[in-house]
Amino acid sequence: MTTSLTRRSLLRGGAMLSAAALVSHPSKLFAAEEQYRNHTLAASPIRLGIASYTFRKFDDAHLIDFMHQLKTPYLNLKDVHLPMKPLDQVAPLAAKYRAAGFKLTAAGTVSFNKDDEADIRAKFEYIKAAGIPVMVAMPSREVLPKLEKYVKQYDIKLAIHNHGPEDKNFPSPLDVLAAVKNMDPRIGCCIDVGHTMRTGTDPVEAIRKVGRRVFDIHMKDLAQGRVKESQVAVGEGIMPVRDIFRALIDIHYPGDVDLEYEIHDDDPMPGVIESFAYMRGVLAGMGYKA
Repeated sequence: MTTSLTRRSLLRGGAMLSAAALVSHPSKLFAAEEQYRNHTLAASPIRLGIASYTFRKFDDAHLIDFMHQLKTPYLNLKDVHLPMKPLDQVAPLAAKYRAAGFKLTAAGTVSFNKDDEADIRAKFEYIKAAGIPVMVAMPSREVLPKLEKYVKQYDIKLAIHNHGPEDKNFPSPLDVLAAVKNMDPRIGCCIDVGHTMRTGTDPVEAIRKVGRRVFDIHMKDLAQGRVKESQVAVGEGIMPVRDIFRALIDIHYPGDVDLEYEIHDDDPMPGVIESFAYMRGVLAGMGYKA
């Protein structure tokens, strides 16, 4: 980790972390974080969690260990860590994560490409069995009316994930909003700020416009706003993290900001640790203890 990043974490983020915090070993990082934990900070309205896709090459035991190292209980599960089948094993595995001290905040992304009632019902049964309140979804526009029926039946929030310029259905959160604004209020957005930026949409503006229909946030950072391959650890790029947090606070966002770190999938923890340190530093600079 570079000196310039340390300077940003200390000055731009306002963190009370020493330069020794931003090193590769997590024990040193969290020892240094104690410096700002002891200061008088308000409880953060922003909850920092993990999208488990970050650790897609690791099993559930490793995921649990990584979460404990990061000292966050908020977990957004991908099906690699909570398989959809067999259905009778979903609840016990979800219970295992809860027993490890985690709050299961969302699950997905779940694809809905078939206009098939049995397929749709099976996926809602999966989320119900896990006892998870939010399904992060990637539906086609054609299947959206049927999904509304199941949202009402199961009382599960549906957060449609935007996937950037390559997404023929919902590249931007504003595309999601236009499609769902007259639908059940339990249908909304999972705003991926990186994919949003790649469409040329300001993530801060998108959060404010989507408002109460923001159900989940996937956080990442980019060195170049339109380039998918330019992802970096949060704080190293151009993502306006502080402004994103401020917008979420202003709209009284009740959900989580889940880091989805998609690079270095064989060894993601250094970048994940760096990202959490930066985000916690930003929150500390805003007067909040994460």
